[in-house]
Amino acid sequence: MPKMRYQLCFLLCASSSAHGAVLSPWRRDMSHFSIGTSSSSSTRASALAEKRAGWEYGPSIAGNTAFYPAGSIGGPVAKAQGDSFEAFSDKLSAKNDEDAKAAQASIVAAGGLNTLDDYAKLYNGLWKESAPKGPYPGLLTNYTDDLLFSMAQLSDNPYKIVRVSKDAKLPFSVSNADAISGQTLEALRSSGRLFLADYLDQKYQPQSAGKYGAACQAYFYIDPKSQNFLPLAIKPNVEGSDLVYTPRDSTNDWLLAKMMFNLNSFWYAQWYHLGATHAVSEIVYLSAIRTLSEEHPVMAILHRLMKDAWAFRVIGRDNLINPGGPIDQLFPWAGSQAGNYTDSLYHSGESSSFQANYFEANLKKRGLIDSSFGPEIKAFPFYRDASVIHAAIRRFMTTFVESYYKDTSAIVNDTELQAWIHEAIPAQIVDFPSALKDKQTLIDILTHMAHLVSVVHGTLNTNALAASTGVLPFHPLAFYSPLPTAKGVTDIMPFMPQVEAAIGQISLVVDFNRPTFVNSGETISHMFDNTTILARMGKEVEKAEQDFRLAMKNYSAVIRDRRFGEDGLCGDMPYCWTTLDPDTASYWLTI
Repeated sequence: MPKMRYQLCFLLCASSSAHGAVLSPWRRDMSHFSIGTSSSSSTRASALAEKRAGWEYGPSIAGNTAFYPAGSIGGPVAKAQGDSFEAFSDKLSAKNDEDAKAAQASIVAAGGLNTLDDYAKLYNGLWKESAPKGPYPGLLTNYTDDLLFSMAQLSDNPYKIVRVSKDAKLPFSVSNADAISGQTLEALRSSGRLFLADYLDQKYQPQSAGKYGAACQAYFYIDPKSQNFLPLAIKPNVEGSDLVYTPRDSTNDWLLAKMMFNLNSFWYAQWYHLGATHAVSEIVYLSAIRTLSEEHPVMAILHRLMKDAWAFRVIGRDNLINPGGPIDQLFPWAGSQAGNYTDSLYHSGESSSFQANYFEANLKKRGLIDSSFGPEIKAFPFYRDASVIHAAIRRFMTTFVESYYKDTSAIVNDTELQAWIHEAIPAQIVDFPSALKDKQTLIDILTHMAHLVSVVHGTLNTNALAASTGVLPFHPLAFYSPLPTAKGVTDIMPFMPQVEAAIGQISLVVDFNRPTFVNSGETISHMFDNTTILARMGKEVEKAEQDFRLAMKNYSAVIRDRRFGEDGLCGDMPYCWTTLDPDTASYWLTI
């Protein structure tokens, strides 16, 4: 077999992916993986050179972020993955369409959507194929609870909230902060109890005819008495208005303000996720493909984590942000604006910075953990669950790295590994380590790659959309009447999506759901559970994988055992947030 045909075959012919595609990167032989050194065989060097020549940096797609594969090998592999995933997606959508028809018939027969409570009827016993578990318990009944709203910032979307520093300029004032919290706004800031989520940058996106959205800024605070994390005020920044809403406003006004904020949060989370997980992990992966032999153990790990990676930005471009697609239909802002917003988050470094967005580094820089200023956050559901998974990933990666690199010199003398680090410059990877001189740096890189494709992606996308962040009535994807410029809303329903738009919203979010993955080999518990790879890595790594899988299985049981207590809370929240259940969330990007 000519070399080029061989290079393409080992990427297309080895094994099957979750949705039936034959797209896997490891060869059938059982020889052990080995690191790259100056004494590596000429055959290995020749194969790597040919691979490098066949994988080129092509133009970005679905926004102007990271390069996308091109070249004689990269182009066909990426196209094959995209074609395969599109076929899988079409089958999934066909099932979801049947659920949508049943849901629409059911709600029409029930008299339509006339009150906010009617939206619960859209979920009761419906979406059996696409979202059989429905929304998280408590979400349909407790959505007016302020604690539910605020705790979502520490679970559903923990990537925007920041602790306000004592010398920071306050973006807006809250005249009755003292009556709400027991302290003035300035006192909350000075004591380190004030937090901000700012979506003002969404104000400058042109809105589609007939659909409306705000550009909310919101304060949250740690209550001096209860120590609960609670909402203080929301400023929607609606054109022609300078309104600030607080919990002291009427029920309708305050609820509508929280819904406006939720729309901004959803929009941010999805395009942040596109840049922070897909674009970032893909460019690191592509640079590795160009510099690491297929015999290199790091290459094998990256192949495992990046299964079918090239399919997802294609489907986003062609089936999501395309003209006339779901974004155009269901949101106040067009799909083209989604691409622009993704670009702005990426090029600012907010979503693209590799090292700055390491798990704990990201949370520390925003004052959410280990803050020297202000009190500790009493209950932080995302950190609680993600830290367990992250620690287990790090333990596995530590054993993996130490099994191949006994000392620093082995790292320094791995010519392929060093080439990967240098490749970050032509690959234009943002904030990638500029040098690799110790094992800890490599452990950090690999741990973060696994964290991005599993924890970060799973928190912001996949199952979370149908279970929480896209659930009506509290999370509309658009408003259908001009947003108020004065307080005194008597009825929220004129702003809400009616049957067709509501069904469209649920149909969109369930397309991201993966109910068939639950308790399967596609979940975080099975992140490294591949017998072909493990057999080529030795007993230490095999044992580390077994330990990882056991730890994840045990923690899955902990999450699944959460129930509402006598205080009306489930794991410190008014709803049972289980997004990071390791036997439910996938270990790879999936969509």
